[in-house]
Amino acid sequence: MESIKQIYRIGHGPSSSHTMGPMRAARMFLERNRGAVRFNVTLYGSLAATGKGHMTDAAILEVLSPVAKTNITWEPKVFLPFHPNGILFQSFDESGEELDNWTIYSIGGGTLANETYNELTQGQVYEMHTIKDIQVWCEKTGHSYWEYVEQCEGPQIWDYLAEVWEVMQQAVRNGLEAEGILPGGLGIRRKASDYMIRAKGYGSSIKSRGMVYAYALAVSEENACGGKIVTAPTCGSCGVMPAVLYHLKESRDFRDSRILRALATAGLFGNVVRTNASVSGAEVGCQGEVGVACAMAAAAASQLFGGTPAQIEYAAEMGLEHHLGLTCDPVCGLVQIPCIERNAFAAARALDANTFSNFSDGKHRVSFDQVVEVMRQTGNDLPSLYKETSEGGLAKNMEQKKSNS
Repeated sequence: MESIKQIYRIGHGPSSSHTMGPMRAARMFLERNRGAVRFNVTLYGSLAATGKGHMTDAAILEVLSPVAKTNITWEPKVFLPFHPNGILFQSFDESGEELDNWTIYSIGGGTLANETYNELTQGQVYEMHTIKDIQVWCEKTGHSYWEYVEQCEGPQIWDYLAEVWEVMQQAVRNGLEAEGILPGGLGIRRKASDYMIRAKGYGSSIKSRGMVYAYALAVSEENACGGKIVTAPTCGSCGVMPAVLYHLKESRDFRDSRILRALATAGLFGNVVRTNASVSGAEVGCQGEVGVACAMAAAAASQLFGGTPAQIEYAAEMGLEHHLGLTCDPVCGLVQIPCIERNAFAAARALDANTFSNFSDGKHRVSFDQVVEVMRQTGNDLPSLYKETSEGGLAKNMEQKKSNS
């Protein structure tokens, strides 16, 4: 299992698989084709189906078009066998002869892979890759999950997580200050600042929940506008972790050092899912994005409140289990409906999972690893129209209403 740095990628929204991944791939292809005079990029499957809404073409053109003329070809009905998010890069010389071609897949969280190259298997950092084994180690040695992260990653991980935490906090602050309409044509107004103002007018319990909503909306709206965020584990689910951690820091005055440890623990749980299943909406639906984000945030909150390894595992298990089967059907291919609201609800659900688990002794029947496997199987069974193609569910329903009106 590789570094949790792959779970927490710092970059710009709105999509880790549709924006960050393709941009990284374009840079890699450009490095080996500096002499090309023309590029052709073909987008396949889910990447093509919702790529315009996710600004996939803009991300690729930003890298390649300053160097040479670049053409984008869209193939939303063609699904390559390896993964739904396929990209074919081609470079040409002055006579029109092909110089190079490269087929690569954006498999979620900004990660790239194909039949011979996989960033998931490069730079292995963790010997254990199931929570069951890691939990046994924790209970046997008396260490915490975050201490296992430090042991495997080295002390330098704290500098990286400090940068991650700063970007998360800034995204919250930026989102709370911003107003106006989100780009993309749906006419959705930013809501974060309104929610914050209204929350402050309520009593303690409702105010607390309202502030969590406001923080999640703030980051998710920043992502929808292409702002700077951190994948946790993806762009589409980037509002959950910052909302929970920012809320707990503001309301409980947790020190940054403890927040960083919670980030390490959460990253470990996200990494296990990424290794044994997927965090790609195009591969397993939104259960792999918002569901995993909820599990990560629940684990982080449980640790901050003094949960045992068993209680932390239970909180994460509930966060993921109760998102099983969640489809990915973004309206117009934008990371807005239902994505933004889902981040707010998942942040609240993460806090509920923490509370529930900390009332318990941590013992329960269904393990986190079992839920990860069920999520993988469920994702495989979901029809492709419910996995980031915008051809089913809410996306199809909204499109029909639009055409009938």
